[in-house]
Amino acid sequence: MKVLIVGAGGREHAIAWKISQNKKVEKIFIAPGNAGVELLEKAENANLSNNIEEYVKFAKNNKIDLTFVGSEELLVAGIVDEFRKNGLKIFGPDKKAAILEGSKAFSKDFMKKYGIKTAVYEIFDDANKAKEFLNNWSDFPVVVKASGLAAGKGVIIAQKHDEAIKAVEDIMVEEKFGSAGNQVVIEEFLDGVEASILSFTDSKVIVPLLSAKDHKKIGENETGLNTGGMGVISPNPYVTEEVFESFKNDIMNPTLKGIQAEGMDFEGVIFFGLMITKKGVYLLEYNMRLGDPETQAVLPLLENDLLELIEYSFDKKLSELKISWKLLYSCCVVGAAKGYPESYKKGDVITGIENASDDELVFIAGAKFEDGKFKTNGGRVLNAVAFGKTLDEARKKAYKLLSKINFPGMYFRKDIGNVK
Repeated sequence: MKVLIVGAGGREHAIAWKISQNKKVEKIFIAPGNAGVELLEKAENANLSNNIEEYVKFAKNNKIDLTFVGSEELLVAGIVDEFRKNGLKIFGPDKKAAILEGSKAFSKDFMKKYGIKTAVYEIFDDANKAKEFLNNWSDFPVVVKASGLAAGKGVIIAQKHDEAIKAVEDIMVEEKFGSAGNQVVIEEFLDGVEASILSFTDSKVIVPLLSAKDHKKIGENETGLNTGGMGVISPNPYVTEEVFESFKNDIMNPTLKGIQAEGMDFEGVIFFGLMITKKGVYLLEYNMRLGDPETQAVLPLLENDLLELIEYSFDKKLSELKISWKLLYSCCVVGAAKGYPESYKKGDVITGIENASDDELVFIAGAKFEDGKFKTNGGRVLNAVAFGKTLDEARKKAYKLLSKINFPGMYFRKDIGNVK
């Protein structure tokens, strides 16, 4: 069996690592590529551009049996639709369903339409009207979001009026997130603890995976700029049985009803970004693919073969599958380049990756393999993942693993997994 994984980050390395454990898999291609193939026997890179036709041609020429899409951009652009037209098997939402991630404006209206618990909001495609709305807003902080895809960075929490006005200017006028900021969503700030729940769906049922807790800000104690994620723990200790039941009743089940009512028939992933507050559990956003770095913490705890979940999805039999988990905690800490999420240097040599023991994992996120060495090639460079019978044990092991690895200016948060 030949598998193509679409994407380039730590998430794609983790997916390839998990899929490679299936004995039926003879070859895994990652495109546009990930240096982590150097750590996997069955994997190699396919140097493809972001052109869907090129992916279709590659899948045909290389007799790919299954394509798994990690990249949100290509999902929104309709890669699943094109593969299906060409009789190619692909796991992910079609263009109609991917808009739940591609447009925050659409997804918020979807939530409202189907009674999914979410924050009060307004949508604007005119900067002056957005600022006029904010002039009459008194409940700060307030959240200003670029509606389109912004690599996890298009969300600004404004503490006061002038910060909110500047956020609108940055997003809509200065176009800091490009066309993603053509529309903005302004919504009430929800005070609480975030949770991520990845799930698989065959459009007949949604099957949630283990919960996780991402750490989005660059600085400790959730300070500074938003990032794509600086670390994750799983399971999330704040997701109690009560919280999980609220999630299912107020968010997951009505989401499934909405997907069915809108005719979004697909096999793929739905990522629920939640906020747990004193007033209940709210949905912040949908991602229509596995999260990064949540995937790196969750997949290693999955006892099932990942391809088993995918095949059950294609057969529309997910409801029949029993999913099992290791009775462990996982902790994933991101090692980032100095200066991330703004400007940062590339090309520094990374040492110590080979020092990971058998019960530790290093997933490559933003690096290249050149002249026999790993070198930095992105903002989030790598993920150190470790496990324990307690969260504290998993945390200590993850930081111990990271201490074995080095590159000039390596930055990481020291509070990943701290639970109050």
